[in-house]
Amino acid sequence: MDTKKIIEAFTNLAKEKNIDKIDLTNIIEEVFSSLLMKKYGEDFIENFSIIVNMERGEIEIYQEMTVVKTVNNEVNEISLEEVNKIDPTLKVDEMYVNVLDIGMFGRRLINTAKQYLIQKINDLEKTAIYDDFQNKINDIYTAYVHQIQRDRIFLSDENKVELLLPRSEQIPSDRYRRGEQIRGIIKSVEYTSKGPEIILSRNDNKYLERLFELEVPEIEDGIIEIKKVSRIAGDRSKVVVFSSDRRIDAVGACVGMKGSRIQAIVRELNGEKIDIINWSEQPEILISRALSPAKPINLYLDVEKPYAVAVFDDEELAKAIGANGSNIKLTNYVTGYQIDAVSKTQYLHQQEIDLKEIDGINKKHLKLLKEHKIVTTSDFFKTQTDDLLSIKSIGPKTLENITWAIKEQIVN
Repeated sequence: MDTKKIIEAFTNLAKEKNIDKIDLTNIIEEVFSSLLMKKYGEDFIENFSIIVNMERGEIEIYQEMTVVKTVNNEVNEISLEEVNKIDPTLKVDEMYVNVLDIGMFGRRLINTAKQYLIQKINDLEKTAIYDDFQNKINDIYTAYVHQIQRDRIFLSDENKVELLLPRSEQIPSDRYRRGEQIRGIIKSVEYTSKGPEIILSRNDNKYLERLFELEVPEIEDGIIEIKKVSRIAGDRSKVVVFSSDRRIDAVGACVGMKGSRIQAIVRELNGEKIDIINWSEQPEILISRALSPAKPINLYLDVEKPYAVAVFDDEELAKAIGANGSNIKLTNYVTGYQIDAVSKTQYLHQQEIDLKEIDGINKKHLKLLKEHKIVTTSDFFKTQTDDLLSIKSIGPKTLENITWAIKEQIVN
């Protein structure tokens, strides 16, 4: 049997799978070790040596045998009479090395070996893919839509490596077509019985971070730092940035000339709104900026909890909360504060401040209000306007002045 042809066949198979010569050599040695074990048994495998020379296309198998007078085991012993026909110098208890002909395995065993080789190469290929993608976790990666299913999409890269884009990792507004090129980040890589399972994500916060690094050189250079990212994929994101160079505006650099940089990211994310926020160590400033596009008229902080109440003009409250609470949720995450957004009217009605502490209300009016059991700001706002105007000496102008004095002191 021509060993060169065997090695050539194995080499061609390995090239298809991108397996290097050292790994192939080790696999071939394992293949013939398994053939020897099948033929002679595991107990005597140590009596055999396998040498694979890829350059010369040779596979050599040596069998070490002890010279004896009477043979008890033909695998590791040879009689003196027999060995003297080959080498008359050998004596009892000396070692004789027999060179085996690969042809003795027969074509059937060689074909079995080939199947074993294919399996080993496939295992090696899967391990190589797993190791390669382990180093790519959180990196942006491009692949092509191969098959679309309800709960996931099968992708394939240029090397025919399969990736998965589960429904949970998709942007809700994404629509896919077979053969379409898409980008995401490598979120996780797990080794399963079927080989590596590579998960791509388009809705992970890290994907947005990587897109900013790709579009904004100052981030890659370390001048601008992304402090925090919060996303509701397909709807809105908030990105808090900080510039270590006072000459460079972090928000301006991320937006780019005429919005070129941010527009490229928005297009990639199918129109997702992105709020870029300048970092501040002062929580009240950071929270006020992060609540964009709404602007609070007042902010009350409890830094120990941490907790905040943000007061908005009545018409601004819906914008501050956002659809399904999206804006306030994102703000909570990027600031680290639990924030309650309330309208000015709600806030005023919730207050229990004694009217005596309000500047701008004279003693005469305080006495009149007290006679009608109106002693706190909450009592005042719970009372109907007509009932307040029915109080002697409190007309429309006076009522307006009292209301203004209360609001001015509470909100400001």
